[in-house]
Amino acid sequence: MQQPSPLANPLATVAQLRETGSQIDNIPRDLEDSVRFAGAQLTQAAGILLRLPQEVIAQAIIVFARFWLGPEGGSLAEFGARQVSAASIYLTTKLSAYPKSPRSIVNVYAYLDSIPFPSFETDVLRTENKAEEYYVSEGTYQTRKLDLFETEQRILKVLGFQLQVSLPYALCITYLQALDVFSHPRASELAKRATAHLNTALLSPQLMYLTHQPPSLATAAIYLAAKETGIKLPDVEWWEVFDTDREELGFLVVALLSVESFAKEEQKVWQGKKVPMTVEAVEAELKRRHASQD
Repeated sequence: MQQPSPLANPLATVAQLRETGSQIDNIPRDLEDSVRFAGAQLTQAAGILLRLPQEVIAQAIIVFARFWLGPEGGSLAEFGARQVSAASIYLTTKLSAYPKSPRSIVNVYAYLDSIPFPSFETDVLRTENKAEEYYVSEGTYQTRKLDLFETEQRILKVLGFQLQVSLPYALCITYLQALDVFSHPRASELAKRATAHLNTALLSPQLMYLTHQPPSLATAAIYLAAKETGIKLPDVEWWEVFDTDREELGFLVVALLSVESFAKEEQKVWQGKKVPMTVEAVEAELKRRHASQD
């Protein structure tokens, strides 16, 4: 990975985007995309149930996404998305002010296994949080705890202990202040929409957080939110002040808008069944596909 400055995120290289460990192991690209998308959703849901701040959840999702990147990255033939998601949450919270115990994480993921997926509703998760009442047997807990620790170590190895994650949330507010947006009566709506777009970008199959720096992500979120709310921004190429050129801005706006259609398509593809989140489930899905081709 390339790291332009200590304040920037390490970005994916062309080689890392071209081929992944899963593809080397003959996992179809569409299946890999589905599992990674569902894994990001799962991480978001687990973070909500664990009552983590969105910034910590975002860091965990980015660590989760980085793990699968490139030929040297993790493969779905060896690691289940569920175990990598749980380990990403565990690892990220350890480095934050909100550490979570292995038991809490194991219980939350066991609870999420018991409810329909991928139809997690954020509002429902926040208001009907029953994860704290959900427990697994001691034997299951010990097995999953060991798996959590082993996967954590593998993530650290694959990422070369590079866990730095810079987020665009604070930048977004700073940029809005610089653009004098908060004097507008609908400024809070714009800020909420921009933040929502930054959260949406975490789920992007185009891996926006792995291919673009926080200033560009914040700029694109503001641009799109301003268009949606009808709030007029300076009639100049203001995005260039925030280190974003017109071409990159256009790409990011289109990418943000495309996430919703991708999510709807995924719902159609997996309607009535679960996205395979374990190695065994991925193997079963591959067998099903091969059988349907015969």
